[in-house]
Amino acid sequence: MGPRPRCLQTPPPAGTERSPAPPPGCRERRARRGAAGIPPRRPRSRRRLHRAGAAAELRAGGAARPARPAPLPGAGLPTGPPPAGPGRGPLSSRPDMAPGRLSAAPREPRGGGHASPARPPGGGRKMPVPGAAALPAAPLLVAEGPPAPDRGGRGRPPPQSGVLLPCPSVSVVFPGAVSRESCCRFAGELLKHVLHQRHQLPLPYEQLAFFCRRPAPEGDVRKKAASVDLASKRCQQTLMDLEGLLQHLEAMFSLTPVPRVLFLLGGTVMSPRELYELNLEGVCEGSAEESLETASCVRKLFHSLFVADVFSELQALPATDTVVMLQGRRDCGVDWFWPKLNYKVPTRGKKLTVTLSCGGEMHLSASSPQHVASTWEDYIWFQAPVMLKGFQE
Repeated sequence: MGPRPRCLQTPPPAGTERSPAPPPGCRERRARRGAAGIPPRRPRSRRRLHRAGAAAELRAGGAARPARPAPLPGAGLPTGPPPAGPGRGPLSSRPDMAPGRLSAAPREPRGGGHASPARPPGGGRKMPVPGAAALPAAPLLVAEGPPAPDRGGRGRPPPQSGVLLPCPSVSVVFPGAVSRESCCRFAGELLKHVLHQRHQLPLPYEQLAFFCRRPAPEGDVRKKAASVDLASKRCQQTLMDLEGLLQHLEAMFSLTPVPRVLFLLGGTVMSPRELYELNLEGVCEGSAEESLETASCVRKLFHSLFVADVFSELQALPATDTVVMLQGRRDCGVDWFWPKLNYKVPTRGKKLTVTLSCGGEMHLSASSPQHVASTWEDYIWFQAPVMLKGFQE
């Protein structure tokens, strides 16, 4: 049975009352709360402990907390100890009110009651202390540092007008006239070299074509992995696109003189990551019998590229797309290339210019350089409709 109600309990006989038991301690309360299944209380923070201690001190009737020290003289506050007010202990028992210590004046009581006798005369105005010299207010000092540099938005330095970075270039001078077929060969060989040097082809074009088109042995019937089959398809597709582009380049060179050829790697046609230009404006065209040998001119071109070492300082370029653009006559009648009437050569990105020209004694039948032609306005840009997709497997 449970405990009897208090109304039914018999009072203890007289003289046998026991003193009330002391309140349980923290450990006993924690043990009881744990036995009853009550979760423990969260620990109090420093601010809560400080407030609880201040409230307990006020309930106990002790002295109030010491006031914060006032700022140094000269800030507009009176010096000396404040007058004694109600609820304050003697000054000798308060360490913060020792002689030479500064404190703020007591606050004015709220409400419309009479002013306390401790209130200084003058209607709350601050009165100067006799014998104390008035100190002038300290002037406000502002630290001035060096002027911050003007930044052209979002932490970038402002662009310098009229200052352009130098564009690397390679100049090759042939000791005679060259044929138009040789110019087409220069463009094709330079395109293959750029694709290999910029990591768009894992091997040079001739080696890649040999390994990809080599027939498999008859006894090798093992099944190829999916990744190997995919890499083989990419290689064959890139080789087919490159061969078709070279064939259409030959047709374009046979229809019209081509003064400039562009190879755009990455990005877009208007803003590529890298741009390689082949400038043929200074080339003198001649007949096949009067022109220099194509193989010797190709060797001279690549010898100049190796000596200049223009690809060693470039960072590795990931697999990307390559677009070929070239200039030709407006009425050349080509159908495979797309005409670009308003196209302008991009100025952003890394650029390399390879300039070819002819020097020495020319035959009378050799044509003059193309850049002195009077019909320069008749040349427009053409874009190849096929993008060469690089791969690195």
